[in-house]
Amino acid sequence: MSRVYNFSAGPSMLPESVLREAQASLPDYQGLGFGVMEMSHRSKPFQDIVQRAEASLRSLMNISDAYAVLFVQGGASTQFAAVPLNLMNGSQSADYIDTGSFAGKAAAEAKKYGTVNVVASSKADHYTHLPVITPDLFHADADYVHITTNNTIYGTQYTTLPDTGKVPLVADMSSNILGKEYDVDQFGLIYAGAQKNIGPAGVTVVIVRKDLLGKAQAICPTMLDYAVQAKDGSLYNTPCCWSIYVAGLVFDWLLAFGGVKAIQQQNEAKAKAVYDYLDNSKLFRGVAAKADRSIMNATFVLTKDELTDEFVKFALSRGLANLKGHRSVGGIRASMYNALPLEGAQALVACMKEFEASHA
Repeated sequence: MSRVYNFSAGPSMLPESVLREAQASLPDYQGLGFGVMEMSHRSKPFQDIVQRAEASLRSLMNISDAYAVLFVQGGASTQFAAVPLNLMNGSQSADYIDTGSFAGKAAAEAKKYGTVNVVASSKADHYTHLPVITPDLFHADADYVHITTNNTIYGTQYTTLPDTGKVPLVADMSSNILGKEYDVDQFGLIYAGAQKNIGPAGVTVVIVRKDLLGKAQAICPTMLDYAVQAKDGSLYNTPCCWSIYVAGLVFDWLLAFGGVKAIQQQNEAKAKAVYDYLDNSKLFRGVAAKADRSIMNATFVLTKDELTDEFVKFALSRGLANLKGHRSVGGIRASMYNALPLEGAQALVACMKEFEASHA
């Protein structure tokens, strides 16, 4: 069977060239006679893999030496606890902006370790937009401010970062890291699960300003202590070796593509193609407010809801997979991460046009 255009929200589509390279090296990595999944994480070959992956990521995001780059386990959800355990060390309080399911879960987890101030939320409007953020909302003594830069389920993203003054800005960037340019120096900490724009599920990237290290709460587990992970170069224990290796291949693929700036231009073109159609369709209607629309996750519904499942099946017959919306909101979700080419978005538009012509 030929490969389809995979619109899954995660784990998501990976570049085919990366898959082919990983496949070829599976039984024998660079003539060693064994593969990365069989390789000691203490060995020189694997240390080279980790160091190259970090160097490539630093190049892609222009990460300075003022930041540590960590490859850790447990997914972004584990960082919901790791962030407060490491950073709630002054006033033992933090400000959170609630823009979706994962932002809410992050705030709920942080409440176990200190005071959480939910300073703004769009929950009352079913997260169809981002709340208005002004500097006066934040507490000057907060240990950090937490945001989720892209909301996978609801299809919204920040177009402008909030001004938090001297308070460190912490971002869950799981679903748009490397898909949109950011100035890392604007953040105290960035974390992101791999399974959308980075690589296979299993590894999580943490980018943390070094002056924030070494102040973890006494109850912080050793495995969640950023200072420990930084000191040992992400090799305190056996890491997700295979996931780190493939992530490094993805980083190199993206560098060859032209970097984040180039892929952002493609991502914006994909999103424009889909949103332009939605804005003029009588059968399909976008859900997210136009000003806050995500370029990674386009969420929409059919004006005839009873046709939703039929459209999902119709799209699959046209080689477009995993378009069903999240179970909590229904509808349709087209996740268009970096590995999905422009032709994939164009194929989706053509599919919607064909379906609408026979069902409108």
